[in-house]
Amino acid sequence: MTANRQSEALEAARDVDFDANTYQIEVNTTHGRILLDLLPDAAPGHCGNMIGLTKIGFYNGLAFHRIIGGFMIQGGCPQGTGTGGPGYNIDAEFNDTPHVEGVLSMARSSDPNSAGSQFFICLGRHTHLDGQYTAFGRTADEESMEVVRMLGSMPTDHGDRPQSTAMIDSASVIVTPMG
Repeated sequence: MTANRQSEALEAARDVDFDANTYQIEVNTTHGRILLDLLPDAAPGHCGNMIGLTKIGFYNGLAFHRIIGGFMIQGGCPQGTGTGGPGYNIDAEFNDTPHVEGVLSMARSSDPNSAGSQFFICLGRHTHLDGQYTAFGRTADEESMEVVRMLGSMPTDHGDRPQSTAMIDSASVIVTPMG
């Protein structure tokens, strides 16, 4: 069982100020860099949660454990199986952001308020996810989307697990003051 990392994540995100700064998550993978723009106007709790987890190094060394070509790439499970999380859940923040190619959204179980650390990045448009999963970011540039597409085209086994290494080497937060 994963230790509860919520107090660490909250403390790490204590200085987050969405009114004064923009926030990006830089995900360095075994296949290249993915830069993600966070959308705090759509889902401030999810943005703050990912910032906090990133700052404490939670995502470093984790795998993209689930890849479905044309659908999404998924990471953020400390067990690498899709069954783990940070030891706590956050409430859904459903919003009007459509699940189009490059959108960052939170994975969850059948309980809408069961998200924790697992996220996915969409490959293509998926209307069935709209209003059912919390979208809270998007790829920042075409180079990032190319890395997502490359990961999304990896061969997988019958359980959607990549057959070769697809890791998050490191993740970091980029803060840019507004104005």
